[in-house]
Amino acid sequence: MSDFDVIVVGSGAAGLTAALNLAPHARVAVLSKGEISAGSTAWAQGGIAAVLDEGDTFEAHIEDTMVAGAGLNDRRTVEFVVEHAPAAIERLAALGVPFNPGETVSERWHLTREGGHSARRIVHVDDATGWAVQQALERAARAQPNITLLSGRLAIDLVTDRHVAAHGFSERRAHGLYALDVASGRVETLRARATVLATGGASRVYLYSTNPDGSTGDGMAMAWRAGCRVSNMEFNQFHPTCLFHPVVKNFLITEAMRGEGGHLRLPPKAADAERGVAAGRRFMDRYDPREELAPRDVVARAIDAEMKRLGLSHVLLDMTHLPAAFVEGHFPTIVKRLRELGIDPVTQPIPVVPAAHYSCGGVLVDRHGRTDLPGLYAIGEVSQSGLHGANRMASNSLLECLVYGASAADDIIARLGDTPAPPAVRDWDESRVTDSDEEVVVSHNWAELRRFMWDYVGIVRTDKRLERAAHRVALLKSEIAAYYGAFRVTPDLIELRNLVEVSDLIVRSAAARKESRGLHFTSDYPGQVEPARDTVLYPNI
Repeated sequence: MSDFDVIVVGSGAAGLTAALNLAPHARVAVLSKGEISAGSTAWAQGGIAAVLDEGDTFEAHIEDTMVAGAGLNDRRTVEFVVEHAPAAIERLAALGVPFNPGETVSERWHLTREGGHSARRIVHVDDATGWAVQQALERAARAQPNITLLSGRLAIDLVTDRHVAAHGFSERRAHGLYALDVASGRVETLRARATVLATGGASRVYLYSTNPDGSTGDGMAMAWRAGCRVSNMEFNQFHPTCLFHPVVKNFLITEAMRGEGGHLRLPPKAADAERGVAAGRRFMDRYDPREELAPRDVVARAIDAEMKRLGLSHVLLDMTHLPAAFVEGHFPTIVKRLRELGIDPVTQPIPVVPAAHYSCGGVLVDRHGRTDLPGLYAIGEVSQSGLHGANRMASNSLLECLVYGASAADDIIARLGDTPAPPAVRDWDESRVTDSDEEVVVSHNWAELRRFMWDYVGIVRTDKRLERAAHRVALLKSEIAAYYGAFRVTPDLIELRNLVEVSDLIVRSAAARKESRGLHFTSDYPGQVEPARDTVLYPNI
């Protein structure tokens, strides 16, 4: 059993920002279920949105975010994040993040533009911003003696009053968590005065995803089981442009490529003479006057519609009309990787397909990241803060991690002096389970879950599809619960248990929304219902 002041679950931008702000005041453990750099932050290509240009305003960034969120954002939260954005960027610069310099004397950093933004306000490091941010935060964290980095630790469940050893102890509070040491296979008990979930999203619930393999909704599932509300789980963002490739399944083609002039086109064999559609023509003008600069949900649905209508496996993102030096200079990482795969984006259009990318719903929190369970915080993609509404605007995600990481740390520090040390808790009990001889059950159920979630709860939904999904989720939940109760935990089993829990929450939320709004589009209810309302699910505790 190990004790800390604060346990942070997740080692991306949100978790490390919180840890760095806590370190001068508290002993902090940061858990990562893989390597410290393995989370979604390192994969982020585009950049971070902030008002940094004299011609831009907070009001414009706020309004763009509200429009993208389809009226479901919490305006006070949007204002809070936008107004704290410049300071967050300055903190990263001070840590050594080498943002691209401006191209004029008056421009400190180069700012690009992405879909949904009315101005250039995306600060970036070429096309690998997330990696640069991750490396800077890691360097700073490793230099802090009060931060203990624990890689290869997979959180299983939160320790609450139900796990307290003392008879009669009844305070409802988070006291830490149980975590599997992946290398040894041993389950550890980690206690803390405060626990921060920074575990990312759940896009791996779908067959096609741009996310790393670890995006399995762990924090959402753990918080739900511990008695926290979740909100807006139906809003899963599908990135319009994931590379379509027979081997590489999750390589993201950044939104900034469209922001810098890329065109979406139909592939050469997609001619449809009956409807007057020519092979190679652009098609976004048929869906939105903003064309390629429309928000992600609009672009993803347009691509999905064209693929279904013409029986396509993919569409094309074309940069060939732009100067070669421009493409190579602005997107060096993508160009290098595509050329390794036999695609030269300077001379060839890039085959792309939509893929699950970002969870806009999650654990319901306030502006300090506090959940319904005292002592438990949730920050970043695991949370539903009110920032994104029904659709996240490009490059607001890393921003949310930075702002909420600092805000949650401030609140924890203010409360630490009044928070008692955690009580004695029961260690993990494996006395009634055995090693599994049926691992094929886990892999089969994982594949089945991701396939039917893609088919039935994907970009376009219907009541009938959701009913079918609900039926299959119920069967899988029962089967996995029996398996979980009989065998020792493994990383795959823990993640599958969380994925099916989150799938159930997504299906229930989607079935409850009888309208089409933002990322949730259903053919049965194509219009919107006013006023806009969040979907909130309440656990049975």
